[in-house]
Amino acid sequence: MADSLAAVVLAAGAGTRLRPLTHLRPKALCPVANVPLLDLALAHVRAATADVAVNVHHGRDALVRHLDGTNVHLSIEEPVALGTAGALGHLRDWIGGRPALVANADAWHRADLARFAADWDGERIRLLTVVDALRATWGDRRYAGAALMPWTEVRGLAAEPSGLYEASWRRHDPGAGLELVLHTGPFFDCGAPAGYLAANLASSDGRAVVAPDARVEGEVEESVVWPGALVDRGERLRRAIRADDRVTVLVR
Repeated sequence: MADSLAAVVLAAGAGTRLRPLTHLRPKALCPVANVPLLDLALAHVRAATADVAVNVHHGRDALVRHLDGTNVHLSIEEPVALGTAGALGHLRDWIGGRPALVANADAWHRADLARFAADWDGERIRLLTVVDALRATWGDRRYAGAALMPWTEVRGLAAEPSGLYEASWRRHDPGAGLELVLHTGPFFDCGAPAGYLAANLASSDGRAVVAPDARVEGEVEESVVWPGALVDRGERLRRAIRADDRVTVLVR
């Protein structure tokens, strides 16, 4: 499978739910445990295949600079972002008849995607899922940011703004054309501040995550402090994301 599998990391989103953090850097470059989300996603998919593409739109210049020299195929989406299905449609010639491993850059988990792909039959759509009754799509299951798509599904996707659920997944029943794989470890959607903070705390066993070049002179508890940021003397930061001297996001 590793020789014939194409991987696509989705990193073109605007990150509107994560504002104002995404006014400073693209969502895919927001760090968890001081590592950009995009780099974490790339490490996950590269466990399954070396042939990887990344789609970019919002924050294009920063993402292109970040990916320079990383041996990934860049898929530039202009004039608009194409969504999760449109991204694959835009990459159809590059995927070129292969099945695709699709990963959301803003999904934080510790799933082994090589194992996820290893025993796949290559015929049904396979989705990584977690139990989440409140936000479930299929019974008590929620999508957890990684999918295996057969070429038979990919080849019909158009290079126009559209989502994989609407264009593909909803046409299939779980157990028939759709295989739901349960992930029992931690999973966080980092597209909003609460999930982003939770992913950082999960990565550090609940301790504050402070960038090496940040300055902390006050108290920091269950928080994230970005590179170059300052927590001043006498300040107590709790359940917050300190991005720079102008941007602090409180998570309550």
